[in-house]
Amino acid sequence: MAAAQGHLLENSDGAERPVLHLSGPKLKSCLQVLVDGCENFGGVERYVSALDFKVSFFQETLAAGAVGNIAVDDFKRLCVFMAPVRRRVGAWLDEQGFRSIKRALVDLLDGAEDTCTTDARVAAFCRVFPDDKKTRWARDLACEVLHNVDPERYPLMCRWVWDVKSNTGVLREIWYGENVDGTIIDVPDSYETFLMLREELSQFLAENGIFRDMLRYCDLLTAQVYADYICSQGGAFLRTDFSSEDDPMQYTRRMLGLDGVKPGNSKTRLRDVDGVAFEIEEASNITLIERGPDADS
Repeated sequence: MAAAQGHLLENSDGAERPVLHLSGPKLKSCLQVLVDGCENFGGVERYVSALDFKVSFFQETLAAGAVGNIAVDDFKRLCVFMAPVRRRVGAWLDEQGFRSIKRALVDLLDGAEDTCTTDARVAAFCRVFPDDKKTRWARDLACEVLHNVDPERYPLMCRWVWDVKSNTGVLREIWYGENVDGTIIDVPDSYETFLMLREELSQFLAENGIFRDMLRYCDLLTAQVYADYICSQGGAFLRTDFSSEDDPMQYTRRMLGLDGVKPGNSKTRLRDVDGVAFEIEEASNITLIERGPDADS
C-alpha cells in the first residue's frame, strides 16, 4: 500500500501537529445526512441536548476528585453511555477488576489540565490492562472519560475516530486523496491529531453556517462519518444491538452512546460477565434518544 502523510507543524508548546488532508465533499455529504436524519427525531437540537446531558452526567460523577470515591454502580451508569466500552467491560466489574479501573481513572484525571501529558496518561491507563484484543476498549474508556469530563480541552479520541495500528476510523473516511482504500495514512493517533481534526471540523461547520454548540456538532458530525462507513459495510457487526432496519440515525447514536438506556423499561445495553443487563431504576429520567417521540417501546 502507498503511504499518505500530512506534514507536521509545531504549535506554541513545541508539540508537532499534523496537517490533515480532509475531503470537503465527503464532509458536506455527511453533514446533510446528519441534518436530514435528525429531522424525524426532534432535530439536531435534540441530539445536542442529549450530549449536554451526557457531559453533565460524567462531570457530576467524576469531576472535582469524585473519581476516587466512585461506586461500582455509578461507574456502570457511565459505561451505559460509552458504546465501545460497554460491550467488553463486564468482565472487569467484579471487586478486583473495578479496583484496578478506579485507580487507573484517578491517575488518568490527575493533572488533566496539562494536555501535554495526555498521550502519556492514556498510555499509562492502558498498561493497567492486558495488551490483547479483549481489552482494547481500555483506550476508549480513557478517551471517553477525558472527553466527557472536559470536552473543551479534550476532543473525541476513541479508536473509531482514528486507530493508526489498524489504519481505520473517521479520519480515513474523510481523507482526501486518490485510492484512499489502498493507502496507509501515516498520521499518529495522538492528542494533537485529534485536536487538529476537531479544529478542521469546526472550521468546516463555521463555513457552512453553524456557529452555536460547535463542540456538540463536531461530535455529531464525527459520529455521522463513521455511521456512514458502517452502513456502507452493511453494519453486520453492530446489527445485534438494533431491532430496526429503517432508522437512519441508529449508528450515529450508538457511536456517541446515546442509545444506552432502552426505552420503556429500566434495562440498559451494559451487560455483566454473565450476560445479564444492568438496570437503572431512574431510567425514565436519564433515557436519551432511542428512536423518536413516537417510537415503540
